[in-house]
Amino acid sequence: MINKIGRSSCTSILIGKNASIDGSVIIGRNEDAKTAWPKHLAFNAHRSIKNNKFSSKDNKFSISLPEVAYAYSSTPEWTDKYGVFEEDGINEYHVAMSATESAYANDRVQALDPFNTKDGILEEAMVTVVLPYVKTARAGVERLGKIVQKHGSAEANGILFADRDEAWYMEIGSGHHYVAQRIPDDSYAVVANQLAIELIDFDDPDNFITSPGIREFVYQNHLWPEDQPFNFRKIFGTHDDSDLAYNTPRVWSGQKLLTPSIAQNPESFELPFLQKPDYPIAIEEAQRVLSDHFNGTEYDLTKSKNKNNATFRPISVATTQESHLLQLRNDEMIHWLAMGIAAQSVYIPFYPQGTEVPTMFKYGKKEFTSNSAYWVFKEASVLVDRNWSKYSTYLRNTQSETNAALIKTRVDYDNKLHQTNDKDAQLQLINEANKKLANIAIKNYQALIAKLITLQTEDSPLRFQMDPNL
Repeated sequence: MINKIGRSSCTSILIGKNASIDGSVIIGRNEDAKTAWPKHLAFNAHRSIKNNKFSSKDNKFSISLPEVAYAYSSTPEWTDKYGVFEEDGINEYHVAMSATESAYANDRVQALDPFNTKDGILEEAMVTVVLPYVKTARAGVERLGKIVQKHGSAEANGILFADRDEAWYMEIGSGHHYVAQRIPDDSYAVVANQLAIELIDFDDPDNFITSPGIREFVYQNHLWPEDQPFNFRKIFGTHDDSDLAYNTPRVWSGQKLLTPSIAQNPESFELPFLQKPDYPIAIEEAQRVLSDHFNGTEYDLTKSKNKNNATFRPISVATTQESHLLQLRNDEMIHWLAMGIAAQSVYIPFYPQGTEVPTMFKYGKKEFTSNSAYWVFKEASVLVDRNWSKYSTYLRNTQSETNAALIKTRVDYDNKLHQTNDKDAQLQLINEANKKLANIAIKNYQALIAKLITLQTEDSPLRFQMDPNL
């Protein structure tokens, strides 16, 4: 992210339609930055704006935009002081975008094509200047690529795109160079703060998009032998010791969950970008990946021995602001949103084509307030964290109960929507559904909070008892 609050340290997942259990294309990411930095939910209307222009509040990046902007969902910051950081959403043409997976380019590449920190595009602007203006995932890659060509990029990033047919992962590896790869329909990818795309086939435009002149840039500057396959990860990426504790274990963990038949090493630079699942992936399994903290392994951060001596950085951490999964199938769009830490929250299956944001998802500032959805889930997390072994069972029970209620409610409203073709009636049902879905999650977590506070009155160190009657 921006320098003022630290760059995002996210983990991403992309799933092809034949790798999912129901033919859905799914992309998702944990947005990680700070332990207390609220997010909101927004439904942005279709609009026409003459002389439409975007100017960043983080640097001097500025761009003229098309007059017509399509409707889309997003999760902006609680403040736009440092930029909007809309981060993720689905537009009215069933295009999903998530930006960004922060990455790092090696020193030799940066020396030759440095990032344009002065007025190049940053993470904070990407969803805002791309998602409302594209009708396919490929068009999203192409639009962002043209912006990078013209304005430059201020940082190395990975960007996720999807529509009903395909998912694309795009990586910006220097000031003006990038690649994008289509995720094969039978495969998935888990990415963790590294440039991850491997071999590029320049003769396969159906599955690869690259910046103009990237080969010439590499060969003229002697960054890679011309007689070797063009490996973007090796050429542009980093291979530091810190990667082996911070990044590769997360990829290993995600692939271990979805493809347990393949044994791999968490400290390996050779973990593949693409992997095939052992079994078709359900949305709950994608949620499980983004909620993972090495559950049940020796590296689990909830184990007391790892409290101040963790070996590896897990996928789900305290700095997660929100976690999302964007699911597309036929005419169905689901913006799954978990506020706060994925492992301690629940994914709410919002309809992104709504026009009315549930009340508590519009509120929340840096300091705790009880009227904010973000802070409700964070409050529950803080209370469980006081004694994980003692209170996590209450959390898991609440998550299970809430997930079942959310799924049932979503199915009920899907059925109602299929019974009418009236657009106004459908929109009314969608807004009603989003409100009900939000209320189920909030009320269940408020009940959990009440229970935890009541139980924790017994945990005070100021307890003294000699006579049980006193």
